[in-house]
Amino acid sequence: MPTLPEPHQLRQVAASFGGDADRYDRARPRYPAALIDRIVATAPGREVLDVGVGTGIAARQLRDAGCKVLGVDVDPRMAEVASGRYGIDTEVARFEEWDPAGRSFDAVVAGQTWHWVDPAAGATKAAEVLRPGGRIALFWNALQPTPELAEALARAHREALADTPGIPWTAQSSGDAYGQITAKAAEGLRGTGAFADPEYWRYEWDHDYTRDQWLDLVPTTGLYTRLPPEPLQRLLDRTGAAIDALGGGFRLHYTTVATVASRR
Repeated sequence: MPTLPEPHQLRQVAASFGGDADRYDRARPRYPAALIDRIVATAPGREVLDVGVGTGIAARQLRDAGCKVLGVDVDPRMAEVASGRYGIDTEVARFEEWDPAGRSFDAVVAGQTWHWVDPAAGATKAAEVLRPGGRIALFWNALQPTPELAEALARAHREALADTPGIPWTAQSSGDAYGQITAKAAEGLRGTGAFADPEYWRYEWDHDYTRDQWLDLVPTTGLYTRLPPEPLQRLLDRTGAAIDALGGGFRLHYTTVATVASRR
């Protein structure tokens, strides 16, 4: 059986989210305030580097909590939203190749993006730019639908994309996948020898979606950013019908998972 590529090796996917940056900014969920507050409280200062800043979702939350944030993103279209619309200082580069120009930070964060970074090279770069005692916090929102919702969305997915190869998602909980991702992130941090043993944080929360809000979110995920218009529209039509059958909306449970470590 052929070995599947790691997410950070799928460079075209990693650089595809800016195809509809406005939708991404509008539809993607934010992060729990308790997570943001804990990052700020445990970092030695307020200067933060946001890796994969995207449209600035986490960066704005950190700025509102009193931080000075610099963003790095591989996609200039996403970076333009963060900088032009929200005033987040942003530089365009792959983090592994980014030149910090002698700058250092109290915290390095990555919201929903570290799996697009080479875990070893990224951890090494983070160690280079963190001040002693600085914190790295890598976090993801893992969706956990009820069995009824998971089956309804999976059925719509199968019906719409039965003839579309390379789309394995079944609408089930993403918690297991992100468990593997957080473990890989921790392995990369340990490999540098520069960080204390990583901690794992979890935050549970719910979000209510209308039909239109969910259909707005679907095209912003990595599986679908490069899907041709016709199969994407089939997926949205079938998914919309499934949500209508559930009453026109649903409550989705999220677990925000984080891998956090201190620079020795």
